[in-house]
Formats: sequence, structure tokens, C-alpha cells
Amino acid sequence: MRISKALFVGGLLLACMGSNVAISAEELSARDAAAEIGRINAWFDAKYEEQLALSPIARTYAGDKKDYDKIDDMSEAAADRALEWQRKSVEELKASFDRTKLPPEARLSYDLWIYQYEDAASLARFRRNAYIFHQLSGPHTWIPQFLMLVHRVDDPADMEAYIARIGGVARAQLQLLDIAKQNAAAGSRVPRFSYEAMISQARSMITGAPFDGQGDSAIWADVQAEVEGLVKAGKIDSAKARVYETAARKALLEQWRPAYDRLIAWFESEVPKADKIATGVGKNPNGNAYYEAMLANSTTTRLTAQQIHQLGLDEIARIKGEMERIKQQVGFKGTLQEFFKFVRDDDRFYYPNTDAGRQAYIDAATNHIAAMKQLLPKYFGILPKADVIVKRVEPYREIAGAPQQYFGSSPDGSRPGVFYVHLSDMRAMPIPQLEVIAYHEALPGHHMNFAIALELTDIPKFRRFLSINAYQEGWGLYTEKLAKEMGAYQDPYSDLGRLTTEIWRAIRLVVDTGLHSKGWTEDQSIKYFSENSPASEGQIRAEVQRYIVMPGQATGYKIGMIKIQELRQRAQTQLGGKFDIRGFHDAILGSAQMPLDLLDQRIDDWIAEQQTR
Repeated sequence: MRISKALFVGGLLLACMGSNVAISAEELSARDAAAEIGRINAWFDAKYEEQLALSPIARTYAGDKKDYDKIDDMSEAAADRALEWQRKSVEELKASFDRTKLPPEARLSYDLWIYQYEDAASLARFRRNAYIFHQLSGPHTWIPQFLMLVHRVDDPADMEAYIARIGGVARAQLQLLDIAKQNAAAGSRVPRFSYEAMISQARSMITGAPFDGQGDSAIWADVQAEVEGLVKAGKIDSAKARVYETAARKALLEQWRPAYDRLIAWFESEVPKADKIATGVGKNPNGNAYYEAMLANSTTTRLTAQQIHQLGLDEIARIKGEMERIKQQVGFKGTLQEFFKFVRDDDRFYYPNTDAGRQAYIDAATNHIAAMKQLLPKYFGILPKADVIVKRVEPYREIAGAPQQYFGSSPDGSRPGVFYVHLSDMRAMPIPQLEVIAYHEALPGHHMNFAIALELTDIPKFRRFLSINAYQEGWGLYTEKLAKEMGAYQDPYSDLGRLTTEIWRAIRLVVDTGLHSKGWTEDQSIKYFSENSPASEGQIRAEVQRYIVMPGQATGYKIGMIKIQELRQRAQTQLGGKFDIRGFHDAILGSAQMPLDLLDQRIDDWIAEQQTR
């Protein structure tokens, strides 16, 4: 609480009288700091509540059921209003608080609030350059996934909100379709392979009951499961269940299906106009400037495309040296290229392309995560309360060879985090890479950084939900190497799998910049990738296609990892015997996500704190 003038004067008088209850200057300073932290955190929480009013989807992710029957306004006018709101909030922040007088943690919140706006404003300048729909995480798949996985149905009102949101999903898709059409007309359209994949994905969203085709569609199966859950819980009777199913069927047939029909029709009309020979965004109007902005967004640095390209080349050379040592360890007599081919082609490195093989993959990943969970207390003080599980990607969005994904837990931990695996083609899922990917996506990787952030209680709410690419992916890649310190990868081929995933993150630096700043084609990029990695052919093609439609995103991994490694080395050097690995990791994770420059300052503050103890 804030110290009053009267109390301050009284304290001085008592001090002059020699009283033992005198208040020291240090105590007063600490109390004032606490009061200012409370004041600014209350401001952030109030502003965050205003921000959530602009996004019912974000509110649901935050675990709040207000506006539970709504889907965001996805129009450009709404985006303009949100950006203007952010601008005004930054003005208010600067007018209300003196940054120089804030304690370190409050300064970090102050800087993060401004960073969010400046990053959004930078990307808004390139609105016509954005790929709104693409095969990896386009709104045609992620908004339905949100409805089916995040919208919890605990009581009848939640089911009514779910049905209302079916129409909201349809409306949002059409708003985004309008933007995508404008962007395509301006010269920014995804390559042909992406449209072809999206046609299949969108069709799967309206195949099966209550639409045409056999079986149940994914959305209808979820509707039935939610209604059945209410019946089993005794919250509705069978008559009410039929009412809900009838209303959901009506919304799906009259709103959902027409929206997807329009998406599919547009995707099909774009196929002949799209590039068959795929390349990067540099060829698009204003493409080079857009790519620079995307690199800044992804890496949170000022590194140029050429600097990132060279960093990738250097890292590839280093990692190949480590691969050579494993080749010698296992007794392979050929060249490194021949070793890559052996690992890529030999059947021993793949589970069978059957349901049993897919289950074996899920079981193995689950076992690695369970073993890692037992090791965490030696390396981390803060541990997530929410659990994490392994699941196959839903059929409506599964892509052979596509990257594995983490889907976050709920803030209260009632919904576990999910490590999703694409298993439609088991030849794109090499066994040597299984272990390292499980660590990256689950523990001690993404589940640690996301779940811990959600569960923090001593930072403003907005920071618990921040998503900073270089931080989260840099952490995921850092933990791949950390797992080796923790005793993982006992099989040398699993250690080769670790190096395979690390080198493909280095390859990303070369290929992403090659595609978008040097004019490389998809085939050129695949050839370069194959020559420098034992990754499977299916993985490589899916990876390159990912870089094409998500410019810059893949560069954050290696750059973030290098920064975290650099910070750890700095802390070890400066602290010597005082360095504690648990404390370092808690310093990284205990303030949630942030850009790399702010993470740098955060660790410097932590080092200084340890030195004074």
C-alpha cells in the first residue's frame, strides 16, 4: 500500500526518539515500489479486460465464459479499431506511469505492452501481403478446432452458446475470405499446392452427417458428444438433447455448409491462377519489405536476411561435424550423404504404416514424456500443474509429413496440453526423431513454457497469454539439447535424431531466406534440404511448403535457441559457483514470454540479484 505523509513524518519522529519500530528508508522504498506495482498491474488488468472485449475467442482461451456465444469480428474495420485501441492505450500508459521509477518486473510489463502495439502496427502496414488462408493453420481449420477443443460445454447455456458460435464461425470465414480475395487481387496468393491441400481440408469439414457422405463429420460428432455429456451429467433430458441437436443441425446446414461451399469454390477458382512452381514472397508487390517485417516479427531482432542466411550456413557446418562423430560411433563406413540415405530409407527406422504402427508411435512418445517428467525437478523449480498428452491430429487437418504441434492447456489445468502428431504417412515419421520431438513439443519444451505462463499469478494477466515466436520456439529447441544433459538419447540413432532436428532448424535459416530473399524455388529448397539432412522425403517437402506460406516464422527457432544458450553461458561465467540451473530456467520461464532483447535484460537482472545474495 502507499505510505501516507503523516505516517512518514511519524516514522521519522520515532526514529529520532530511538524507537525500535522506526521505518527505514529501504522499507519505505519497498512499500512504495509494491504500491506502484499494484497500481500498474491493476491498470494492465483493466486494459486487458477491454482488449478481451474485442476478441471473444481470446476471452475463451483465457478461460472466461463471458461472450461465450460469439466469434470475433474478423473484418478489416474491426482490425483497424483494435489497432487504434492499442495505440491509445500506449499513450495512456506513458501518460500515467514514469517508466524510470518502476521496479524491474513492472518495467518489463510496461515494455511488453508497448511491444505488442509496435509489432502489430508494423505488420498492419503489410495487410495486402498476408496469406490469410493456407494449408497449415488457415482459419478454415483453426477456427473449427477452437470451437471443438476449447469451447467447454459444462451446462446447457454453454451448449446454446456453442450452437450460436456455429453461425459465428461461418460469418468469420466469409469475412476472412473477403480479405483473402483482396490480397490475391493485389498479387499475394499462395502457391497451387496450398490451394489444392485446402480444398481437401475444407471438403472434409462438410463431409459426413449432417452433410453428405458416410459417417459423422468432425463437427457433428463433437456436437453429439457435447449433448450426450450433458445428458449423462443429468443436466438435460433426452427431449432437450433432441432440441439442441436439431438446432445445431440447422445451423450447420444453413450457415456452416454454405460458408465452406464458398471457400471451396474460391480455392478452386484460384488454382489456375496460382504458381505451379512455388517460391517466396519476394516476387510479390512490396514483398521484400514485407519479408523484412516478418523476420523482425519472428526473431524479435534486427538481423537481416543475409545475416540469417550466413548464420544458417555456419550452424549447418558445425552440426555436420557432430553427425560425423555419430556415424563413426555406429560404425557406418560410407560418406555422411550415404549415412543420411541409409537412415532415410532403412525400414528399421519406421513404424509400419498401419493403425498398430500409429499406436506404437503414440505409446513411445507417451513413455518418453513420462520418463522426462521424473527428471524435471532436478532442472526446474517451477513445474506446470496441467498434464500433457499425445494425440493424433484430427483427420480434417492432418497433412503427411507436416510438423508436429502443441496445443495449450487451459489456465485452470482442467484441459491438458496436447502434443499432436501427424500419422497419415508413417514413412514421414522416422523413429530416430520421435524422442526429440516429444521433448520439444511436450516436456521440457512447449508444455513447460505455455502451461507455466498460464498458471503464473504474480504478473498481469495479459502476459500469461503472450505468444512470442523466437522465445517459445527458441525454448523448444534449447530443451532438445537440454534433454541430452538430462540423460536422454541413450540410443545413438536417437541422438542423431536430435541433431537432425537441430540441423533442419539451421537449414530453415538458409532455405527460408533463400526462398523469400534470393528467389529460390520449392524444388531448389528441397534439394538443398535433402543434401544436408537425413530427414525423410515427406518431412522435407512438407517443411519447405511450410516456409513458403509462412515467411520468416521458421527462423525464430535457431535464433531463439542461440540467445538462450548465450544467456546461460553469460550467467555461468558471471556467477561461477553461485550458478543454479534450476534458478536460471525459472528465470526464463517465470515471467512468461517476451522478445529476445527483453529476455536478455531479464537475465541480466537475475544475474545481478544472484550476485547480491
